[in-house]
Amino acid sequence: MPSFIRNTSGGASVGGGALAPRSRRGNTNQADSYWRGGGSAGPTPSVEYLVIAGGGSGGGTATGYTAGGGGGAGGYRTSVIGATSGRGSVAEAVKVVVAGTSYTVTIGGGGAGAVWLGANGVASVFSTVTTVGGGRGGSYTNSAGQLGGSGGGAIGTGGTAGAGTTDEGFGGGATGGAKLGGGGGGAGAVGTTAGASTNGGVGLTNSITGSAVFRGGGGAGANQNGIPADGGNGGGGGAANSRGNFNGTAASPANTGGGGGGGTSYTGNSAGGSGASGVVILRYPDIYDNLVSIDAGLTKTGGGLAPTTITGGYKIYEFTGGTGPITF
Repeated sequence: MPSFIRNTSGGASVGGGALAPRSRRGNTNQADSYWRGGGSAGPTPSVEYLVIAGGGSGGGTATGYTAGGGGGAGGYRTSVIGATSGRGSVAEAVKVVVAGTSYTVTIGGGGAGAVWLGANGVASVFSTVTTVGGGRGGSYTNSAGQLGGSGGGAIGTGGTAGAGTTDEGFGGGATGGAKLGGGGGGAGAVGTTAGASTNGGVGLTNSITGSAVFRGGGGAGANQNGIPADGGNGGGGGAANSRGNFNGTAASPANTGGGGGGGTSYTGNSAGGSGASGVVILRYPDIYDNLVSIDAGLTKTGGGLAPTTITGGYKIYEFTGGTGPITF
């Protein structure tokens, strides 16, 4: 029996005996001294994670280039047992952390939509796990969708779709000519090739918080045929879909890594919708202590060092903005 684990009764150490299983503690007053019991670092826990980068913006257009491509979703990686990482890959190995050691967390922002040329999303990070920002959709000044965690959709007669990143997301949809922009790629599917509709690629569900939530949807490509085009389930933004000058819809809600929708233009200029910010969510068994420190540069759902929530036997931390170290 390791020396740092103690049985306690009324706060005093009791010699001999083993810790009872968690399911049979009852009123034994046994301490959870796994990390700092007896002044020594305890066993290291296995941390499951979901790391999603910021989504790319949709493409904006000008007269003569009448439909913008959808933005690609941010790269999507997870180690939740039984879940799926982007592009159909299996869940990664859990992260084993060490007590008293700091690990960097960074939340990538979504690419900002703009008239004509938009922007790729920004990478998110947990320790050695980094995801690639989503690629922006094709635009007036660059008809090709951009490479990203998931790729942006193309526009024009010669634009190429942006590729996705292995184990993170799918590529964007191909162009259908000046009036149809391809959909942005999602974590779970390729963006739709421009045609009757130009939907963004669907995202993926993950139950790291205790409930299944879709994230990582691609933005819709714009079209001037009046046919609705939807962002991929998981935060992807919708696109303008009528003959005129309309901006694409921003990805929503925040912290899904969704791609923004493309804009349309007939006689003037339009902007693509902005991508959604990414997220880093961590969970580990609730027999372990709370985090020791969280850098002031990080934004977490819920205040202080307490978990965002405790459910299903796990402590769950959801980081929604900023960058800085955390310490276990």
